[in-house]
Amino acid sequence: TTAGTGSETTGVAIFDDGPTRSKTGIAHRRLRPTLGVVDPDNTASLPPEVAKFSGLDVLCHAIESYTALPFTDRPAPERPLLRPAYQGSNPFSDVWSLHALRMAATFLPRAVSDPSDIEARSQMLLAASAAGVGFGNAGVHLCHGMSYPVASQVKNYIPPGYGDTDHPLVPHGHSVIVNAPAVFRFTGEANPGRHIECARILAAARGAEDRAVAENDAGAFLADEILELMFKLDVPVGLRSLGYDEGDVLDLAEGTLPQHRVTKLSPRPVGRDEIISLFEDALDE
Repeated sequence: TTAGTGSETTGVAIFDDGPTRSKTGIAHRRLRPTLGVVDPDNTASLPPEVAKFSGLDVLCHAIESYTALPFTDRPAPERPLLRPAYQGSNPFSDVWSLHALRMAATFLPRAVSDPSDIEARSQMLLAASAAGVGFGNAGVHLCHGMSYPVASQVKNYIPPGYGDTDHPLVPHGHSVIVNAPAVFRFTGEANPGRHIECARILAAARGAEDRAVAENDAGAFLADEILELMFKLDVPVGLRSLGYDEGDVLDLAEGTLPQHRVTKLSPRPVGRDEIISLFEDALDE
């Protein structure tokens, strides 16, 4: 298995529809497992590239759920059973999301650089589960919403380190993290304090000194820290590195617009124009 999805804790399933070149998710309480076995021995043979991108999925689960639209800003259902699977950020999820972020920021580089580091592999599996509890209740938002067409509309990209892949593929974690800098530059103004808190966790994990950050720089601060981690892990940045260009932006946006399950959790409202702009920003970093 991978240390990534946190599926042992969530009520969400993801599927690809080949004929329409689309990808989306299904969410329901009855998809939530009653038991999950989390054993680092099951990741012992995980190639470093797979550990890298599944771990970056954990990172985005944590940051997106912590920065999602607060549950108090969403319309309340008539009764609790009518609540959607994803509630928006909330005090319960916040605890798990921040814990997962600290673990991933600390142990992901180690898990990638040394597959025999059992402590790092163990902690990344726990981080995946913790993030799953967090986003499984709060939800994710734009990084994931934009990732679905990036993965499903892939042209010719073949990821290194994925064995004898016989078809184009953008690993899920890569399709998510590649949009993250553009997304958080956009959402930073919605809740600067939370963006700055996430950025400081990433900065501390790489040994950077703490510094004062103005609220209007919150999104850029978090985007820069994510890019620092991507550079450290040798992750290709920008959608252009995956074979996309300006001519693909409209199709990518159209593939994102139906993903209301997650896009409606953006802390800043988005429509077609904003999503187009985000993809344009994500082309190059």
